[in-house]
Amino acid sequence: MTSLDLRADVAPAPAFLSAAARYGIIERPDLTFTPAIARETEHLYERVKDFIPPFEWAAYAPYVHAINRLKKERNAVILAHNYQTPDIFHCVADIVGDSLQLARDATRVDAEIIVQCGVHFMAETSKLLNPEKTVLIPDAKAGCSLSESITGADVRLLKERYPGVPVVTYVNTSADVKAETDICCTSSNVLAVVESLESDTVLCIPDEYLAMNVARQTNKKILTWKGHCEVHERFTAAELLAYKEANPGIEIIGHPECHPDVIEVCDFSGSTSGMINYVKDKRPQRVLLVTECSMASNIQAEVQGVDFVKPCNLCPHMKRITLPKILDSLLNMTEEVLVEPAIADRARLAVERMVNLKQ
Repeated sequence: MTSLDLRADVAPAPAFLSAAARYGIIERPDLTFTPAIARETEHLYERVKDFIPPFEWAAYAPYVHAINRLKKERNAVILAHNYQTPDIFHCVADIVGDSLQLARDATRVDAEIIVQCGVHFMAETSKLLNPEKTVLIPDAKAGCSLSESITGADVRLLKERYPGVPVVTYVNTSADVKAETDICCTSSNVLAVVESLESDTVLCIPDEYLAMNVARQTNKKILTWKGHCEVHERFTAAELLAYKEANPGIEIIGHPECHPDVIEVCDFSGSTSGMINYVKDKRPQRVLLVTECSMASNIQAEVQGVDFVKPCNLCPHMKRITLPKILDSLLNMTEEVLVEPAIADRARLAVERMVNLKQ
């Protein structure tokens, strides 16, 4: 992987001048479902017709049409995580993926404005990597149980308790936490990040289960923190064994944010991108994805002939992002994501080390 130069030559716009003041507010368009809009969005409806009935598409289509026109007018790009609903994922997003992919792709966009369809830490990460760009999140309350499980002050205390031990921090954290970190990781590269460090002992925070799962794959001593994803921690091994008994031949694919006992009964474990690639490459007849349930719908729209069994654990934070909120964000330039420069400079280093890690 080529090392990326993520430093910006252009200073960020003054914080006191809001995005609305810098770019102006655009009048809300007419959102009537017309024959013209039906024709112009027909190719997009083909992607989601298995999940959105025609009578509902009449409500979605005007928003999809307006957003796709408005992002061109604003010179904006929409980044969407795999857990976004199909209408966002397949109909308005320009770049989709897991946390690592979005972090990397955020550094390559030419657009002036980034609209992050995910949770707040993802928008902060995009801002860290693009300090000269305007980053918006359609709902600033879209948080994360993992991110909220730890603070920068907590990390400073950990470093006092374990002096000299490198800190690997999951990207699902605030900029304040990243600023206290040696290097960030995602679920797809955590093992490579841990193995890249010379120390025999590593603090891997805040996801306890991710740390426990990586500890089974390395000889290094892994120190953990009791943070959990409220979606993945709800799955149990007993639940999955019951699915296996009821569905002979089913393949179960688990996310490493699940408890190790859950991963033990899975046929494959990987990041969201790893899970997607497994389904696309292996094409199992029946599959159960042990993760946020919108991802199964998003893959199903692209992969034919695979029967998805869907235990539905929704992320309430991801679901705060909707088409109406995306439209309002582009019209009114809200909510802008800003990071205090002193924190941003230090947090950016940890993210850069992750993005630039040769794998």
